[in-house]
Amino acid sequence: MMMRDLPSRIAPLLEQISSPVATLARATSALRKDAHGHQPDEHLPPLQPRLAIPMAEKTADQTAYQRHFDQAQFLARQENWAELGELIRHFDSTRARTPGGLPVAEVMALGARHDAVSAALEAIEINDPDAARAPLDALDEVLSEHCEDHGVALVIAQAHIDVGWAWRGEGWRRDIPKERRAAFHGHFSAAARIIDRFDAFELDAPSLAAARCSLLAAETNPANRVADDYEDLIDLDPHSPRHMRAMGNHLLPRWFGSYEMLDLQARRTAERTQDIWGDGAYTWVYFDALAVDPDAFDTLDVDLFLQGMQDILERCSGQNMVNLFAAYTGMTMGSWCEPGTAQAQVADRFDWIARDLLREIHPMVWLSLPECAGQVQCNDPAKRTEKAGRVRALSTLTRHFAPEIKAGYRIAYDQSGLSIFPIA
Repeated sequence: MMMRDLPSRIAPLLEQISSPVATLARATSALRKDAHGHQPDEHLPPLQPRLAIPMAEKTADQTAYQRHFDQAQFLARQENWAELGELIRHFDSTRARTPGGLPVAEVMALGARHDAVSAALEAIEINDPDAARAPLDALDEVLSEHCEDHGVALVIAQAHIDVGWAWRGEGWRRDIPKERRAAFHGHFSAAARIIDRFDAFELDAPSLAAARCSLLAAETNPANRVADDYEDLIDLDPHSPRHMRAMGNHLLPRWFGSYEMLDLQARRTAERTQDIWGDGAYTWVYFDALAVDPDAFDTLDVDLFLQGMQDILERCSGQNMVNLFAAYTGMTMGSWCEPGTAQAQVADRFDWIARDLLREIHPMVWLSLPECAGQVQCNDPAKRTEKAGRVRALSTLTRHFAPEIKAGYRIAYDQSGLSIFPIA
């Protein structure tokens, strides 16, 4: 449904790229051509060094994510579910997050179920229901032995949700074969039975509330509860933008809401979290909604959105967050937009971010967003590489600084900021 693929003609090019610098040279060279395709000045010095910025190949967020994922996967393989459940409950109650903001409890739940879900997905690929069901049956047996542990329950419920989506696919409901639709509802019903045994508020467990929101896709009347379910989740964990972004997406007409409901809930969430985010929650609720559905701009209060963006970056000034908003403004919103529109106003903030806040590139952050508003995000692991993320970031910066580059200036970043100076 959300965030498709890079155009097929781009894939071969990525394989030919020997380095991000080569990509930059091609991009800047193209920018220097006149309307007839001629190079106006054949004697300019080589363009390779015209843009220099550090690349964070392994960020603290990636390191933390992998550590927690691997630990949970190891404990599941050792069948040490008691320790695994205890860790998930602990990280959930303490609201532990990776440096990039991902809830550690959810990362561990993902690692713990990875083997079982992967086996089920392989069976679904060959349309073998019995083989797909076997790893879930094994997890259900684990839950019967740890029936009071909501950390273990989260793993099994999320596994059913993952496998349910795999059976359903991403097509319209009317296009899904009856057998696959039945499997989808069967797994979601199993997940609901597990989640319903626990009270997220009583247990102080936002991960359970998040799982409850994930189940809306199988509800008969999800519009009746989408706002309330997400309000409960956000009240449990107001510091996490992940929940606000998910709510905004689910409030789109293509899911369970309307543009009017989206704006109303964005304002209400901003009011409830003013002490934490300033106006930032308004921006978070609209963040993914605008990226996947540009029609949502019709109800956007762009001044409030931009103020919220500033409030977020004042409170969360790390380079992971800066890269997220650089990619959002410069790439997703800035790749193509009509001048003078609300989208153009959002895209214009890239200049502020690129000149005042950016210090280094986090390639995988640039892959987490669509290349332009309204485009379906590519989920093919083969194409989601750090090289592709570097290409996106360098192309965006090159396009933005094209006038300076063409005029013979060098754009250089380091940890102290941006420098622009003429090439001798």
